[in-house]
Amino acid sequence: MDKDSEEFYGRLKEELLKSTEWPSTYLYKFIVPSQTDKMDQIEAIFDNTGAVIETKKSKTGKYTSLSITVHLDSPDEVIKKYMEVGHIEGVISL
Repeated sequence: MDKDSEEFYGRLKEELLKSTEWPSTYLYKFIVPSQTDKMDQIEAIFDNTGAVIETKKSKTGKYTSLSITVHLDSPDEVIKKYMEVGHIEGVISL
């Protein structure tokens, strides 16, 4: 992980610790190219976690937004999932 990523995730962890009581439900939002394999990869990361995944295609159909609601035990788990999804090319985390 590069220095910028370390700083970003460090700040995110601090904010999550301040603003949220853990365990808690967390909402992830991603935008991905509307390719089944990309969405399948993200769904696999959240498989067996009890996550609720909602999808919505853009007007042109080129992109799909994914809203993923999942119950997690700590900010470390939130960050771990962001890092796993971050390895998928073309995914934008919101």
